[in-house]
Formats: sequence, structure tokens, C-alpha cells
Amino acid sequence: MLKVEFHCHTLYSKDSLLNPQALLETCRRKGIDRVIITEHNNITGAQHAQALDPQRVIIGEEIMTRCGELLAAFVSEEIPSGLAPQEAIARLRGQGAFISVSHPFDLLRSGHWEEPDLLAITPLVDAIETFNARCMRSSFNQQAQDFARQHNLAGTVGSDAHTARELGRACLLLPDFQDAEGLRQVVRQGQPQVILSSPLIHLTSRYAVWRKKHNGAGKHTDV
Repeated sequence: MLKVEFHCHTLYSKDSLLNPQALLETCRRKGIDRVIITEHNNITGAQHAQALDPQRVIIGEEIMTRCGELLAAFVSEEIPSGLAPQEAIARLRGQGAFISVSHPFDLLRSGHWEEPDLLAITPLVDAIETFNARCMRSSFNQQAQDFARQHNLAGTVGSDAHTARELGRACLLLPDFQDAEGLRQVVRQGQPQVILSSPLIHLTSRYAVWRKKHNGAGKHTDV
């Protein structure tokens, strides 16, 4: 079984200072076999990390659409923000990506979904994120789990790590897979290992945004 981290960020996201090398070192130390790096609206950090450890890293992207955020894996071409969700999904399908939905019911984040919009894309995605370690209310994850069960959707889980200490707080144990189609075949067999992060962890993201605004991108941190 592979320990898979589905959702994390590096300094190539606006709200993280985590160097890709530090991310990989932490994954090795924590026994994370596959890590899907999902920068906000770009794939640059994931590409850089994959060049350093091609066996471990899967290129992903967290994409802000007009209605909420998507979470994709096995992305080969970057998807821009601001598209209609159906257009973003069509572009992801065109490159064979695996498509999930980020923290769909987390009302405290701008990327959450209104239920009618989520229902409209339910037939078009492979899964939804049923546990996100950064959700500040457990009810947000419970709503996602209930929705997945009601609509027979597979679930992914993710730490949504923006710092090294968060990596691995929400992983799926999965049989081996090599590509998006392989992931689709095994995702329902996933065994979640999850722990909620402290709400205070969001302060690290606010600090990252502030630091980049005032001091540039900053240097590697492993907090």
C-alpha cells in the first residue's frame, strides 16, 4: 500500500514559504510514498519538485473557478483561474487528469461551493475532498462525507499543507497506481489516516502572504 498525500503547497503558492526540497525531505522522513503537489493556479512548484524526485511527486493543481476550487492530479498543462467550472473540467479531462473538489463546504474559505453548483459538476468529477485537515470546523468535512455518500462519489483526503509540519496529516493508503486512470481504479479502496490541524496553522499562511508582499518570495522555511 502507498501512503498518498493529495493536497499540499510550496512557495510557488502565494500563501506558503515551503521550499520544494524541504517538502520532499519531509515526505521521505514521514514515509509519504506519493505526494500530489497542488499549487494555487499553477504547476511550477510541482514541476520543480518532480524533477528532484520523479517517483514520489505527482503534478497537481488547485484551480479557482468562478464557482469554487477544483483539485486535480496528473496535470500536464496548467489551468488558469477564473474559468467556468465546466470549462476547467473539460480542459483537465482533455489531458487525462484526475479531478477532485477542494474542501467543498468550508464556508470560511473563498474556494467553497454552493450546493447547486457542486451538483452541476458532480457527474463530471472523479471525487470530492471528504476530509481537509485545515478545515476549522469538523462539520465542513462531515458535510462533504455525507454528500459523497449520497451521490456515490469517491473521496480524497488531504492535509492542505502549506508548511512541512502539516505534511501527512491527512493521507490515503492506496494500492499502487501509475497514472490518473490507475488512481480512478483504486481510489475507492483508500484507507484514510487523518488528523485535523490546529486553526492557528492558518496564521502561517497569512504570514507567508505578508512576507512575500514586503520582502519578496523569501527563502526556504520548514516550519
